Amino acid sequence: MEIIELFLDEENENSGIEAISVVESPAIESDFIALKNQEIKMAEVNREQRILMGAALIPNKPIFRKNASNEGYYVFFSRDTVKKASEKFFIKGNQSKATLEHEMKVNDLTVVESWLVDDPKMDKSLKYGLDVPEGTWMVSMKVNNDKIWDDYVKTGKVKGFSIEGYFSDQAKKPKQEIEEELNKEISDLELVQKIKNIINEQVNN
Repeated sequence: MEIIELFLDEENENSGIEAISVVESPAIESDFIALKNQEIKMAEVNREQRILMGAALIPNKPIFRKNASNEGYYVFFSRDTVKKASEKFFIKGNQSKATLEHEMKVNDLTVVESWLVDDPKMDKSLKYGLDVPEGTWMVSMKVNNDKIWDDYVKTGKVKGFSIEGYFSDQAKKPKQEIEEELNKEISDLELVQKIKNIINEQVNN
């Protein structure tokens, strides 16, 4: 199956992430979590912050797609492209551009925090039960849209972020090298999962 690297076209000013969509089935298979205020004295107790935190882009993760002929293929973003794309997103001032299921533009959703994961074992996302690899672009989004929050977030209809934008699909690397890198990434993830399963079995027993 064809594997295509997507990257920024430095000569095209339109290249990059135009918006972040809240969706039911994130292509990167990583959910977000909704954060709430802890109890604070002399303030409104348990008032919802309406902040969503999750992965916007995970490097070297194969993402399945289909073309117009219904043929399947995979795309992926390198760590370098994830970094450049996250920076250009803010340079272009797109932090308040959001959509619902890539179909409808929505107002009052704003990315208020953004970072790249340097050390997965020390990243603050672990505090909230999110386990992502090094180089992942994490975002926190403020939701001031009542309908989106009440009808989609609180009901669990949307579960994660999905980017939308323009990227070049001309692979910079030979296909064989790309496949080797992706296979290594998949093997590493499988090894980690096996270790987690062994630990869980030991804990449960």
